[in-house]
This record gives sequence, structure tokens and C-alpha cells, in this order.
Amino acid sequence: MSDNTKLTDVIMPQLAESLVSATIGKWLKQPGDSIEQYEPLCDLITDKVNAELPATVDGTLVELLAEEGQTVSVGEVIARIAVAAPAAPSAPSAPATGAPAADTVPAAQAVSRPAVRAQAPAAGRPAAPAAAFDASAPMRSRYSPAVQTLAAEHGIELTAVPGTGLGGRITRKDVLTYLDNGGAAAGATAAPARAAGQQAPEALQQPAVQAIQEEVQEALEPVRHSGLHLSETPRIPTIEVEGGRGSSSEYLIDVTPIRNTIATRMRQSVSEIPHAWTMIEVDVTNLVILRNKLKDEFKRKEGINLTYLAFLMKAVVSAIKDYPIMNSVWAVDKIIVKREINISLAVGTEDSVMTPVIKKADQKNVAGLAREIDELAMKTREGKLRLEDMQGGTFTVNNTGSFGSILSYPIINYPQAAILTFESIVKKPVVINDMIAVRSMANICLSLDHRILDGVICGRFLQRIKDNVEGYTPDTKLY
Repeated sequence: MSDNTKLTDVIMPQLAESLVSATIGKWLKQPGDSIEQYEPLCDLITDKVNAELPATVDGTLVELLAEEGQTVSVGEVIARIAVAAPAAPSAPSAPATGAPAADTVPAAQAVSRPAVRAQAPAAGRPAAPAAAFDASAPMRSRYSPAVQTLAAEHGIELTAVPGTGLGGRITRKDVLTYLDNGGAAAGATAAPARAAGQQAPEALQQPAVQAIQEEVQEALEPVRHSGLHLSETPRIPTIEVEGGRGSSSEYLIDVTPIRNTIATRMRQSVSEIPHAWTMIEVDVTNLVILRNKLKDEFKRKEGINLTYLAFLMKAVVSAIKDYPIMNSVWAVDKIIVKREINISLAVGTEDSVMTPVIKKADQKNVAGLAREIDELAMKTREGKLRLEDMQGGTFTVNNTGSFGSILSYPIINYPQAAILTFESIVKKPVVINDMIAVRSMANICLSLDHRILDGVICGRFLQRIKDNVEGYTPDTKLY
């Protein structure tokens, strides 16, 4: 290291008050790479949510002190960056008579730091056309993996693609728009994008983590989730295989950090909680009629789908208010009953299961619950869940029926006392007053912590949910 540089430690941040560590998912930079401020260094994984760790300084990455997959405590040093020391001030030389000093520039003509960075790209990075850069686009030359992959597949020179993201950054949507326009008309959007950046310079002042996460997540391909919208054939998860398929009778799949976290939490739940299970059958014929009556108008008014899950959740929340012991946690010598009813919504993607939380669900009507469900589902699909979206859950609901299940035995979302699943609605012949009728029926399944809950209380709880669901009529109001 030369005399005019100094080492800056990269510290594992505390991503949330309750988190004491995080796992290094993947290093996005390697020793020797040039680093710009706010550029992501690595992926961090916690049991709540994933995030990228941005650099806080410009410099060169010289050392990695934590490996991929390693869990690091908050406050530990995980890497070091060599930063150029500020140059010693020198006395200005006297200008020639009648000529201004060479390093004296009027304030109105001074070039901002982002503009300088745009005019002098880092070594090894192709310089874009001058027209593509301006002082409002310091992130222009930072490309996400999704953007780079898409550009490589179609042989696109990214310097020719107008960027509409934060700071002029190119998003996946920009590349697709460029392709749709054949590359000819894409330049028409560059000027408005720059104008937008000039009109809103405050966007460049956002906190580093938020800015980086928003840009990367916008570039990611949306992930279909199985919890609420079953509208396409599921994709097979992308896996890394060790060894060729043809050379052996088996092959190996690497366990990702997020899959390892899920495995740890599930093992903890099963090993510490004595699970018991029960199920009840519910006649949802009136609910089907009610939803069919309201869904089109609700879609026009709210812009989102009115799902059965919103009605079920309202019924569950009302039942929890009648049986608050369901909203509790085991604490060895005490049972902690939570006053707030915060419903965790299990949402499965192709490679993970997340449980975002609807806070104070007992204070929301059916329409409000529908909006919350749609918002959390959208965040999960787009990878935009925040730490606060995942915290505080007291009872979990899973809509397993959306992918055809009629009976399931869920694992409790530790440390909660119970988890409930809503299964597929199926038309069945049912005996009513000694006559056979075709009705829409669904199963509701409940896994319970037998240290806290017993069959009697859970049976009454499920019966109350059944009464609430079967109590919906064509005149039930959403608001």
C-alpha cells in the first residue's frame, strides 16, 4: 500500500434492532476491484430479509475477512478498502497578467463530483457516449446482474441504452424497452430521464442502502409466488449442480444461505414445539356467491383482486379476539398473550417461503385486509420486503388451497402458538336435512403448540372460524 492511501474497515451493520448477526450470501466485489461509494459490496442474508451492503467510500477493495456463507456478528470487520488520502494543499501560483488562475473557477461554473465521475469512468469500464452522461446520472455505469445477462443474450451495448432508474441507472425494463423499439427510438426517452433527474436531485440524497436496494430490486425479474396468484406454470428453480448428470446416478445441489436459514428455523420449530394437528370442514357456498357478486366492482374500484383469503383472515381475526390464547408464545414459566393481532402471511416463491406481517389486523375490514394482502404479496414477488414487514407476527395463515391442496400439516412459525391453512374450495355432495345437495366445501387445518393449547380450546376456535365463514351472506359489506 502506498504512502498516500489508508485502509478503511467495512463493518457488519446492524440491519435491525433484534438482529445480532447476518450471513454473507455472495461477494459482489473481489480484492483488487475499484469501488465507488454506494456500490454494492456483498449480499447479506438474515432470517428476516435479504439486503445489499453498499460501500461508504471510493477506493480499492484489498482484503476480504469473511467468506461466502459465513455468519458474522454485528460490528465485526468483514473487508478492507484502500482509500486515497487527501492531497496536501499547495500554494496557488500567480496567474499571468489579465488571465484567470487555472484552478480558479467561478461557483456557477464549478463541476459537481457526480459530473466528474461521469466524465472519467473507472478503469476497465467502457466509456459511454458523452450525451449519455450528465451531473444527475452518477449511477449510469452501474449494471445489475439481471441487466448484464439480458444485454449479453441480445448482444446489446449498454452504453447506448437510456437509463430511467435512480441517478440514470439502466434497469431491466429499460433494456426490454430498448429491444421493443429496435434500438432506434430508445434515445427519445433519454432526455426526459435526464430532465427528471435534474428536477429531482433530492433522489440522489437517499440513504445508501435504500438507494441500492431499490435499483437492484427494480432490475430483478418478478418472481411468481404460489400463495395467492396461480396464473402460470411454476418455473423450475435455478440450481447449481456439482458433477455432470451423465457421469453419475446422482448429482449435488448447493444449499443456499436462505435455504439453510429456512432449514434451521424449521428444525427449531419441530424440535422445541410439540406439534398437534386438527381440521374442520367448512361450507363456503355463500362466500363463493358473495365474492362473485363483489369481485368485479372491487377490481374496478381498488385495482386489485378480491381473494377468498381476505374473508378467511377476517374470520380468523374475529375468532382470535374471542379466544386470545391462540395469540400467544411459550416462555417456559409463563405464557405470553399478545394484545395486538398481527397476522403472518406465508408466501412461497420458487426457492423460499417468506412470512410478511399484517399489523393490527383486527382493526381492518375485509377491503383493508385485501389491500394489505395484495401489497405484501407484490413486495414478496419483487423482493422488496423490508425488515419491518417481517417482524411482529403473532399468528400465521397460509393459503395452501391456491395451489390445489385439500389437506396439509403445516409447521408452526416459531415461536408462535399456532398456524392455520385454508385449503382448496371443492364442490361436494353434502347431506342437508336428509337431502343431498351440491355445496362448495373447504378444509381448514390447524397445527398447534400442545404446551399452550389443547384440543378443546382449538376445537372451539375452529368452530368459531367455521361459524364466521359460513355467516357471510350476499349482503355482507366489505367496508
